[in-house]
Amino acid sequence: MEDSTLNQSHHLLDDLFRLVNTLRGANGCPWDKKQTPESVGIYLIEEVYELVDAIESGDSEQIREELGDVLFHIVFMASMFEERREFDLSQVARTITDKMIRRHPHVFGDAQVSSSADVVQNWHKIKLSEKQDNKKQSLLDSVPAKLPALMRAYRISDRVAKSGFEITETDENLKDPSAVAGGLAAALKNHDGRLASRQFGELIFALINIARLAEIHPESALAGTVKIFEARFKKMEELMAKSKREFNEISLEEKNRMWQRAVEMIP
Repeated sequence: MEDSTLNQSHHLLDDLFRLVNTLRGANGCPWDKKQTPESVGIYLIEEVYELVDAIESGDSEQIREELGDVLFHIVFMASMFEERREFDLSQVARTITDKMIRRHPHVFGDAQVSSSADVVQNWHKIKLSEKQDNKKQSLLDSVPAKLPALMRAYRISDRVAKSGFEITETDENLKDPSAVAGGLAAALKNHDGRLASRQFGELIFALINIARLAEIHPESALAGTVKIFEARFKKMEELMAKSKREFNEISLEEKNRMWQRAVEMIP
């Protein structure tokens, strides 16, 4: 990055800091002044999801806007900790810079790698050593408890596998989920809701492990499938609208025909 561009970025960030300080100041916004890191956390999560949606859309204007929203929340949250005299954003930047240098010894040190897989393996080893230094109680302590269940299951499965415990080697159901599916079917047939819920969870976890072994991220795969289904259903609604009839006025057979047309139009 050229010096002029870097200087301009610094000035714009200074403007953002001043904006946040004004919002939190004596004559600022009542809503902003009463916020805490705990209350703002959920908004940050929402903004990150909106950013991911924008990235998937490929709309650069939308991506820029959503990146700005995320950046605002990061600066906003850091300012609250600075008010508590715990740390400021410069210390946050120093911490992540030091961490990235430490975790890239093949770039900033003498370590040798031959592939991205080597990088991932080294990253995990370094992370494990950091956990030992920090006296973590479990390898899984760093997996956020508030992650959506699908993402958290994938992260836990991946974490234990990289630690040398491949769960699919000790649980046959995770290699072949058909047995779990059979148990789910039996539970449903017997109207055993509690067991059905347990079996359904185990089936999802088995599929997540299969996805991990196939190097497929289940969250991305499911998001893609849902997006296609949504597009097909909206197309089906368009076809129904042309018939000038309400949804409940169309027979199931005709709905099926419209659905098949939607599938053909959006493969």
